[in-house]
Amino acid sequence: MKCILNTGRTVPQGAYVEHKGSDAYRSVASAGFLNPVDMMMLGIEDGDRIRVTTPAGHIVLTARPAEGVARDEIFVAIGPYANHVISSETHGTGMPDFKSQSADVEPTKEPLKSVGELMEALGGLHYDRT
Repeated sequence: MKCILNTGRTVPQGAYVEHKGSDAYRSVASAGFLNPVDMMMLGIEDGDRIRVTTPAGHIVLTARPAEGVARDEIFVAIGPYANHVISSETHGTGMPDFKSQSADVEPTKEPLKSVGELMEALGGLHYDRT
């Protein structure tokens, strides 16, 4: 499914930001919020995994229904999962485009990576602080 990716802060993501190695943080940061009709069209249910691909990369997320997300859109909380699919290009502003990114969403059986595994994939250190 072709869609628009938007990212932003959420209260739960902010509440766990100091505990990035925790299961609670991974749960909120790795959620991809979709309109329930789009989930039905993709043949997925709450908790299924999805692969989100943009020109900047791809990531596996957990699909979550959200009535407030428009059809053909996906919302992901700002964090290590969103950073895998947001371009580092800033157009001279110093701020990447966190809104209105073109994306493809599809069901997958691929595993969800931990925050530490994501950091290692980018050449960083495994982040295991809880």
